[in-house]
Amino acid sequence: MREVHTSKGSGEPIRLGQFLKLADAVELGSDVKLLLDAGSVEVNGVVETRRGRQLAPGDVVSVRGEQLVVH
Repeated sequence: MREVHTSKGSGEPIRLGQFLKLADAVELGSDVKLLLDAGSVEVNGVVETRRGRQLAPGDVVSVRGEQLVVH
């Protein structure tokens, strides 16, 4: 499990698409849509298909077998 520190202030939400780019899980923003459409992204154990899903500190995002914690 890898912690990913966002540039947002403490407790500020970040959108899933932005988070995946920040965590280097994708190279391009368009890659996020492909992952989401394929059902390859989970947030807190639930498949997520919305690029704009708001993430809060402590949320766990799973993509390509890696777990990323919003920090």
